Order: sequence, then C-alpha cells, then structure tokens
Amino acid sequence: MLKLFSSSPNLGELAVGKDNNFNLLRLLAAFAVLFSHSFAMLSQPEPFAASVGKNLGAMAVDVFFVTSGFLVCASLMRSRNALDYLRARAFRIFPALWVMLVFSVFILGAGFSRLDFASYLHETQTWRYFLKNAVLMGGVEFYLPGMFEQNNLTGVVNGSLWSMIYELSMYVLLLLSCSAYFYASKFRSHAVALTVALVMFFCAWFVSDRFYLLAHGELLRFVWFFSIASVFYWIRHRVPMSGTIVAGIGVVSLVALSISRHAFLIVYYLALPYVLFYLAYVPAGKIRAFNRFGDYSYGVYLYAFPLQQALLVCYSGWTVATLAISAGVLTLMCAICSWHWIEQPVLALRSRSR
Repeated sequence: MLKLFSSSPNLGELAVGKDNNFNLLRLLAAFAVLFSHSFAMLSQPEPFAASVGKNLGAMAVDVFFVTSGFLVCASLMRSRNALDYLRARAFRIFPALWVMLVFSVFILGAGFSRLDFASYLHETQTWRYFLKNAVLMGGVEFYLPGMFEQNNLTGVVNGSLWSMIYELSMYVLLLLSCSAYFYASKFRSHAVALTVALVMFFCAWFVSDRFYLLAHGELLRFVWFFSIASVFYWIRHRVPMSGTIVAGIGVVSLVALSISRHAFLIVYYLALPYVLFYLAYVPAGKIRAFNRFGDYSYGVYLYAFPLQQALLVCYSGWTVATLAISAGVLTLMCAICSWHWIEQPVLALRSRSR
C-alpha cells in the first residue's frame, strides 16, 4: 500500500505555477451558490440539503475557503514582507468590490428603489451601505432604502457579502500566525517557534470569536477549512495525490451517508481539502484550456445575488431553474467584464509596481 502511494506525485510537485483547475472549480462553486440562493429567494426547500445535512451553497463557500487557505498561504510565502502580502490581498479583493458597490447603489438603486433618486441619495442608509461594505472589516450592511422590499428575502441587496468579512479575517489570522513563527524561529528551535505560532493562532481566534462581529459557528467552520488548507500547503511535499485515496474517500462518504447525515458531515469536513486539491491538480489535458478565459468566479460571487433580486422584482413567475439560468447568464456577463476590465488590469498593475 505504501509503495502504491509513493508512486503517486505529491502535492508539492503538482502545485507549481498557475496551470491548474482552480479557476474552473471556483467558477462552478460560485454558480452553485447562485443556484442554491435561487431556492431561498423563491421560498422553496433545497432537496440537496435534506439529503446530506448541508445545502449546496454552503458547501460551495467551503470550497472557496479551502482554495483560499492554500493559495493565500502560498501568496504569503512569496511576499517580501507583511505589507506586500496585505497589498496583494487588497488588490485582489477591493477594486472589483468597489465597482460592484457602485453598480448596486447607483445603477440598481436608481432603477429599483421605490424612492425617487434624489430622495434615495439623501438617505443616510444609502451611504452607510456603500461605505461600510467598501471596508467590510466593520461588518456588512445588507439594506438600501426602498430596495427589493416585496421579495421573499425582504430588502437584502447582496446576501453573498456576509462571507467576505470571514475571508478577510482569515488573511489576518494567517499573517499573525506565520509572523509569530518566523520571528520566533530566529531565536528558538522550530518546535518552539511552532508552539508560539499556535499560541498566536488560538489567541487571535479567541479574540475574533469573543469581541469581533463574527458568528461562533461560522467562524469555527471557516477557520477549520482555511487553516487545514494552509497546513496542506506547508506539508505539500509529503501529501501524495492518489486516485486510490479519492476513491476510498468516495466509498467512505457513501457508507457514512447511509448511516446518518452527521456521519457524512464528519467525513466531509475531514476529506474536502484533499479531494479538492486532487481535482485542482491531477486532471490535466484539455480541461486546462479553461484557464485561457480568466478567473470569473469572484465576479459571479459579487454580482449574482443583486441580479437575482432585481429579476424577481421584474417578474414573479420564476421557477428555480429559470431564475438560476437567467441570473447566471447576466451574472457571467458582469463577471467577464469585471475580470477583463478591473481585476486583471489591477493585478497586472500590481505586478508591474513590484
């Protein structure tokens, strides 16, 4: 058995460069969130959630945090210092977010608020929404004056933004832990440095849990997925990428699901990172051609919710399928524009500035 696994390439050998399937996997996850939200917006139960104890949208968000934990840890290791790392994260997150906020507040707001545009602009809530969500670290604002008040998710303009504050918190948590490790390793053994890093990690986690604007259960969930993915990056040269292991995980998952949803979720939480990294790096060939298009997942995640809400105002006879398809087409168009006109140029600008 050990010989079989030793013949498989390890994660470190595969995780070189950007020729992988992460763009495709994240895009599929973003559309899974859109599809899952379609059920909630039409007040219909999601069948998938009843089967496994977790809805498709929540599982897709877990995929984002696993991916982020691995790739952001790699970004931190490549950064020259903490400021360079934070700048890279800010360039990736905020420009596209700000453009989406302009679109939501001033274009959708002009067309869909029940208030006239002058009154809408004079409302304190309008600017509170824009400014608070432009920063995010102070929490997320969901409501704009007179927007989407007749929809099932009453008044919520962009419900997807709730996870962004957790994403940014993970960036800081990783930076503090790694900084503690590297500083301590200058004076002490690696074992002592690792202990210091773990102490820093749990202290930062405790402070976030007790004193910050985060829900305990969600913070625990995202800390797990982000952290375990970061650990995978650290030990990547010791992790074999084996189809046999993935097949075994599939069998164990089916057995666990036949026992109970709780048993399945235990396997899910333990196995998701490995399966995701296998799918990201092992399948090759024509599937990699998708990378020529770009990374549209962030744009889909940003624009899907407000566009779905707008479509529900325009027409009340949607089914889950028609709402998901119609919103998916409009969202993909916005995501393509976001990537080619905003995200990619900003990232290129940062690369040149370095």
